Amino acid sequence: MEVLEKMLTYREYREMEFDDDDNFQYELINGELMRKASPTLQHQRISGNIYFWMRAYVQEKQAGEVFAAPLDVVLNEYNSPQPDVFFVSNDKKYILDEVEQAVIGIPDLVVEVLSPGSIKKDRITKRKIYERCGIPEFWVVDPSYRSVEVFQLKEGSYELLDFVEEVGVVKSATLPGFELALDKIF
Repeated sequence: MEVLEKMLTYREYREMEFDDDDNFQYELINGELMRKASPTLQHQRISGNIYFWMRAYVQEKQAGEVFAAPLDVVLNEYNSPQPDVFFVSNDKKYILDEVEQAVIGIPDLVVEVLSPGSIKKDRITKRKIYERCGIPEFWVVDPSYRSVEVFQLKEGSYELLDFVEEVGVVKSATLPGFELALDKIF
């Protein structure tokens, strides 16, 4: 007899109670609760730099809002990741749910900063989820290689829009005019 494991829904995840001494963050990925360890100093510096520069640009252009993890982004019933940095345009402000205190819908741009324990999850699992859910732009930031890959959704699949390693400038299609030099990231 085959035993099927039940997939956890976002509602069930939100109703869960965690011990007060539980210092982990959690993401709901394909119906499975994934525990995340605390990020490293390097990870926080990099994601903080991206957040800072992207937020400054978005505020100057009054284009929407930029957020940083931890914050649930409910893409569907079984997927609620916490991207390191993400952008929600003014046109999509309706996905910012003040009652749930979460993002319920599809952001315009998502950034994941790789950590040694997150490479497979970020590069493969989350990429497939983001692609399937229709996130227009997805960045993979790799501290080991000091590189940034920018993927753009075209006809339901991600295509590499930009790849910058060591030196250069990353450009966004979703945020026209937003450019970020690698030396401001790393």
